[in-house]
Amino acid sequence: MSLCCLGPEGTFSHEMARLLSDEDSDDILLLPTVTDVFRAVTEGRCDGVVPVENSDAGAVGPVMDGLSRFTVVITGEAYLSIHHHFAATVPAAEITTLYAHPQAHDQCLKFIDRLGVAVIHTESNSASAAMAAAHPGSGAITTEAAARMAGLPLRERDVQNTGNNTTRFLRISTRRPQTRPETGKCSLIIDPATDRPGLLYELLGVFDRQGLNLTRIESRPSKRGMGNYIFFVDVEIAPGLTEALEAVGGIASVKDLGWYGRLGEGV
Repeated sequence: MSLCCLGPEGTFSHEMARLLSDEDSDDILLLPTVTDVFRAVTEGRCDGVVPVENSDAGAVGPVMDGLSRFTVVITGEAYLSIHHHFAATVPAAEITTLYAHPQAHDQCLKFIDRLGVAVIHTESNSASAAMAAAHPGSGAITTEAAARMAGLPLRERDVQNTGNNTTRFLRISTRRPQTRPETGKCSLIIDPATDRPGLLYELLGVFDRQGLNLTRIESRPSKRGMGNYIFFVDVEIAPGLTEALEAVGGIASVKDLGWYGRLGEGV
């Protein structure tokens, strides 16, 4: 199955898709938004590669929403070391506008604050480079590949907040693997529907009693109203997980996003 990801060429998603692709990288379908990636996957056109969280900026909201909204399963995860660069046709002191993807903005906040210029958000790091190249006196936070394709000189390398910036990517599909791995992770969306005292404690207690390790838990608005949340949970695969899922299902609605292992060696 071919892959799709957020485009255009030069995005970190494209870089990861190339690392994970079993076919010629020219066959990777590049799409304008993350939502388009989820839609293409559910239509059976391809498997998808999406960034779900970053070590500095945290969760990628549109991807979390896509996992909740669309009927997809996670078939693997991979990690990519992230390097953001400042590119512009003029020196940093001369720019008046900076183009950046929202995630890049968060991950390079210290550098951007020092620039002290207006920031315009874009759909991708590649779009940031293209916009800066098209507008004299502006700059971009972008990737080296995107800057090169846009003909935009790199003015400063590695402007991310931290030196160990890493993004976790997921491979998503509509086809659940026939067998479950014995190691790795299981990702869940737990939807309590209604709130009550002790609910989260009760949910966490189910995993604790089975001796299971939660590697991630994060709340996100359910879209049903203020104060109503769903929970994204990653659990290490281990004996007792099946029993835990059955018990959680008796407390809240559970969406099993898949049991999966690590893919490739992105970092």
